Amino acid sequence: MEYEKMLTKGALKSIMNNENIKDPIMQVLGVRKITAAGANERYRLLISDGYNLNSFAMLATQLNGMVSSGEINEFSILQIKRHIISNLTDRSKGSKQVMILIDLAVIVSGDLVGSKIGDPKPIIDNSGQVVENGTSASVDSTPQSNALPTPRSVHSSVIDNGLQKDIDVSNIHPINSLSPYQNKWTIRARVVNKASIRTWNNQRGEGKLFSMDLLDESGEIRATAFNSECDKFFDMVEVNKVYFITRGAIKTANKKFSNLNNDYELTLSSETQIFPCHDFDDSKMPALKFNFVQLSQVKDVDVDGIIDVIGVCQTAGELIKLISKTTRKELKKRDVTIVDQSLSSMTITLWDTQAEDFDGSLQPIIAIKGSRIREFMGSKSLSLLGSTVMQINPDIEEAHRLRGWYDSLPSNVEFNSISTRSDAIANSQFLTIKGAQLAQLGSGDKADYYSMYSYLIFVKSESALYKACPKPDCQKKVIDRNDGTYRCEKCNDETENFKYRLMLLAQLSDSTGNQWVTMFQETAENLLGTTSAELGRLLEESKEEYSDVFQRQMFKLFEIRARAKMETYNNETRLKVSLVNIKTIDYKVASTKLIADIKRLSEISTSVM
Repeated sequence: MEYEKMLTKGALKSIMNNENIKDPIMQVLGVRKITAAGANERYRLLISDGYNLNSFAMLATQLNGMVSSGEINEFSILQIKRHIISNLTDRSKGSKQVMILIDLAVIVSGDLVGSKIGDPKPIIDNSGQVVENGTSASVDSTPQSNALPTPRSVHSSVIDNGLQKDIDVSNIHPINSLSPYQNKWTIRARVVNKASIRTWNNQRGEGKLFSMDLLDESGEIRATAFNSECDKFFDMVEVNKVYFITRGAIKTANKKFSNLNNDYELTLSSETQIFPCHDFDDSKMPALKFNFVQLSQVKDVDVDGIIDVIGVCQTAGELIKLISKTTRKELKKRDVTIVDQSLSSMTITLWDTQAEDFDGSLQPIIAIKGSRIREFMGSKSLSLLGSTVMQINPDIEEAHRLRGWYDSLPSNVEFNSISTRSDAIANSQFLTIKGAQLAQLGSGDKADYYSMYSYLIFVKSESALYKACPKPDCQKKVIDRNDGTYRCEKCNDETENFKYRLMLLAQLSDSTGNQWVTMFQETAENLLGTTSAELGRLLEESKEEYSDVFQRQMFKLFEIRARAKMETYNNETRLKVSLVNIKTIDYKVASTKLIADIKRLSEISTSVM
């Protein structure tokens, strides 16, 4: 029969005896889906070489789509390009050998073959016993264990720091074949990124960690080392070098901290071994891969999306120092503007060491992998994460092409800024109160900002002030203990002092309707023309003068910058509008704007005097 000649007869017995058979051709006689708790679904196959059967063949998860699409079906003929033999320990039946198929190609569809080829039998060993995994049991029988097998020990050796390491370089696991069921594995991978050591200190204790991104020809994965492993491996590992890595915990990846294309990640343990791969041509190992997005397309990408970009550093801002509101630690940042061939520009925010070390004086090419899109008041920028890779003047084709393009540009070329500051965008978007409501501003996932001209018609002056913690970095309301002391729950401290802060509830009005708004400290002080401390003094000494401060601002027309956002409190969701800025109108500027709007709406091209 024509199809019978295609099969590599006797290959199964040789493979299960650890012999190397290159690209054997087998037939699929059955497919069964199995599922284990907390893991992806797997497919178990009954395969035949025409002479023998093996019902303990398992597809690597990256090949699942070949079954679900129908490409692999009953009676189909496969060429197995890559596999590993692993041991599965079953409490009731002992150890079984399992053949994991990592890479294969379908040569003939099962629909064309239509039947079993030959009369395959279970594998018989030299003693005449049936080999357990060459069983004649039905593939449809329920397996005793759905756990993926663990690789058996390997026997070639590599020396590192005088220690003997058992590594079989002919049986390296591809990264995309790793799963939580395996506890004995070895990968050969390039370190394409190594993050700095991070520390933490919270109620559960303190510690440190670092992570690195690993890449081989099959895929990528993140590995993280904590505490003692962090100390052990951080100085050992170098970016762009190739290493053997064996042992460690494989778990489901936390996509909050990783944007790699892998469902799993590695945690290095006390059993983990890492050592350089000296006897290997690392040019065969892929380097860092970018998937660049043009800057002009960033505006169409969702906020918090992860993208790769490349551009020329047009300008670099000064290093800025600030204090984190949550940790109170000093942070350092620098804003860098890059441009590309789409004649667009965008701001990138660098933090801490990258911000300190960056030198933009020579306008270098910047390639970034894994930057996150941020949006503030209508403008988009890129922020670098702990896992982000940034390369300066990388030796890649895109960088050389970009340098040649930029150096040939005329000096008067203009770029369209994706990161135009919000004031420039928002101040041109003036709405009425009714117009903002009809536009449903604030009903989305993020806050909306807009400007308007409105009258201030009411202020709740009696509740405008509250007593706050006197510490400069705290704004929490204190509890009056009625014994001359005040307690701050946030700081867990008691003090004899407090400071007054403003939280103003007011009502605005224009020709289309009314709107309740909230103003906080700086905005409220700007409106009232005085400080919260002075208002507090008036509240205590002269309530009439205190009231006059508010009455002087009533029924005046203001230019207002507003922020709208749906917020939930006590299981009730409602629109909250707060004022970012409020100022008296510059009528000359306002009139010029109105004239421009009239011309635009009526398509008048002549100047109006």
